[in-house]
Amino acid sequence: MPIDDRDKSPFQKSPTGPWVTPARPPDNPPPRGPIARPPAARRRRGFWSVAIFVLLMSSIGIRAYRDLSRPEAWAYWKDQYFSPSLSATLIPKIDLDGAPRDHAALAIRGTIGAAAASWLRDKIDQAHLAPGDVILLSSPGGDVGQALIMGETIRARSLTTAVGTADSSGQVRPAYCASACVLVFAGGKTRYGIKGSALGVHRFVTTSPVRDPTAEAQQTTGIILNYMTRMGISSSVVEAMSQTSDVRWLGAREALAMNLVTDPLRRP
Repeated sequence: MPIDDRDKSPFQKSPTGPWVTPARPPDNPPPRGPIARPPAARRRRGFWSVAIFVLLMSSIGIRAYRDLSRPEAWAYWKDQYFSPSLSATLIPKIDLDGAPRDHAALAIRGTIGAAAASWLRDKIDQAHLAPGDVILLSSPGGDVGQALIMGETIRARSLTTAVGTADSSGQVRPAYCASACVLVFAGGKTRYGIKGSALGVHRFVTTSPVRDPTAEAQQTTGIILNYMTRMGISSSVVEAMSQTSDVRWLGAREALAMNLVTDPLRRP
């Protein structure tokens, strides 16, 4: 019986006709499972990860140290997070002239610190004050720049201002608002004048070293004049500020004539 030599051929017959070479298995088949790294490679990778982390943390630490080493930066952090110079009390219904009103009040007391503006925004939000509600002030003054921002915030929220303190029942007692506090008071859309309370003004000076104190004072005066004009207050209040370095207490009629007070109340 004849033997077909093709049965012994190393080639395989394709289903379509021609004979083809069978597929060869790969010489180096890929390993199954995770690739094992040599111990030296793992050590090098761990070393560089630690080195990069240390460098990153060092750069952050150096930057934080540089920021906090400046007196103004430390003053801001202290006032913002550790020991706020102002305190706030929410009065659900304020009694300004012997008749309780539907408006709430946020009674602010203390010195205007380096982070007072952001502090006030947070307190207003927490108290959910609405347009027409009152910011009740009792302060000797403080940071001029922060006071200007506080006044802008009060005006943007359409809040009113008054000078005084209040008990838990909402009854107001006279107090005083001097220096930079007057700038905060000026932000009120309506500015109540409470009998017995006082507004004090004086010339503003910078406490940080500058190259030209005179130019700095003129610039500050210009900023305050522009601010007071936008708040609808007469420029005569800035003239009163410029006349003395001591606090000058404005009389009730004088504050009304300057339009610093817009609504004099009948009684405390």
